[in-house]
Amino acid sequence: MEGLIPIAVALLGLIIAWKVLKGVVKTVALVAILIAAAIFVFGFGV
Repeated sequence: MEGLIPIAVALLGLIIAWKVLKGVVKTVALVAILIAAAIFVFGFGV
């Protein structure tokens, strides 16, 4: 249940980045959000 909050925040961030950003900046932002969410949910030992 703890992992749902970061995933929800990451999805919200993805939606905002998708609507607001363009081009390479969009891609970099989306990848950064996904990496940050994965690190937070799974920990640094992955």
